[in-house]
Amino acid sequence: MKRKNLFNALWLVLALVLMNLGVAYAKPAQMHIMEGFLPVGWAIFWFVVAIPFWVLGFRRLRRTVTEKPETRLLLGMTGAFAFILSALKIPSVTGSSSHPTGTGLGAILFGPLEMSILGTIVLLFQAILLAHGGLTTLGANAFSMAIAGPLVAFGVWKLLKGRTSDSVAVFSAAALANLVTYVVTSVQLALAYPDPVGGFIASFLKFGAIFAVTQVPLAISEGILTVLVVNALKGLNVPELKTLGIQGAKS
Repeated sequence: MKRKNLFNALWLVLALVLMNLGVAYAKPAQMHIMEGFLPVGWAIFWFVVAIPFWVLGFRRLRRTVTEKPETRLLLGMTGAFAFILSALKIPSVTGSSSHPTGTGLGAILFGPLEMSILGTIVLLFQAILLAHGGLTTLGANAFSMAIAGPLVAFGVWKLLKGRTSDSVAVFSAAALANLVTYVVTSVQLALAYPDPVGGFIASFLKFGAIFAVTQVPLAISEGILTVLVVNALKGLNVPELKTLGIQGAKS
């Protein structure tokens, strides 16, 4: 009980700090592709691409909850972590904004398929409650943030785990997941709106450059924050981490 209370207190403090930052930096422009911005054909296309991941992710998530019910608290925490971080809007150039994604943590702890469901739920609630993103663009936003980012995070984590320290592996996974999300979003926008002269490449470079100034430091910051959260969990000796392949602090 003491461990759970300490765990909840730690998360509450982190959530309050991040929500305060979100209020301070919020702007109308958003990095999630907004409602109605994509042509109908592309909106449908990204839904079709995302559906197989959602089906597999739902099955994996249901199995995780059934076989390891003790991880439900950790699942809730990773979902809340992604919700709060991706709800932040940091001003970028040309009146737009960038934000962290928070999906690297869930991908490291549970896997990319589970995170595809958690991330999509996060995006759905943000679209409904915060007007951040949209329902017609949910497929595209889910593919970039809840599917592509976690896949990269999980791959980097598996590649580096055991070859370097956990902190380096966690940082690399979370930071690259953040960057890949924005690369994929730039690809999605460039496909939908190719430049009249330079075509897809020119449009991709244009969209990517808009967020480059803020996204690199944001990715670094998210990597550091994710390391701090994982180390805090390890310090609390959360037993669920052992079943997920991360060793807690030695007693």
